[in-house]
Amino acid sequence: QVQLVESGGGLVQAGGSLRLSCAATDRTFSTYKMGWFRQAPGKEREFVARIIWSGGEAYYADSVKGRFTISGDNAKNMVDLEMNSLKPEDTAVYYCAAANLRTRSWNYWGQGTQVNVSS
Repeated sequence: QVQLVESGGGLVQAGGSLRLSCAATDRTFSTYKMGWFRQAPGKEREFVARIIWSGGEAYYADSVKGRFTISGDNAKNMVDLEMNSLKPEDTAVYYCAAANLRTRSWNYWGQGTQVNVSS
């Protein structure tokens, strides 16, 4: 069973930066895309960013566009999220996700890493 392991969460002041990382435990696992979602207290999980390996296309939620950058290594099944100019509303549990080649759906999820942005 493939697992996704996130790291890099923590506490930062507004305007600061954090970098999240995610790696699949099975490096031979073939993914179609990897991405990040987040869930704030009392809210539903929402999409943040994703990258499709074929072509390297990245896509962002409007709320993070221009502040967050997704990057990764397809061969290693690793994806990072560089978060700059953080705002208190970015506070959430951030989840890494991956889709396999067959379904192209978000089939795999990490346990989540907490990001807290203080004002």
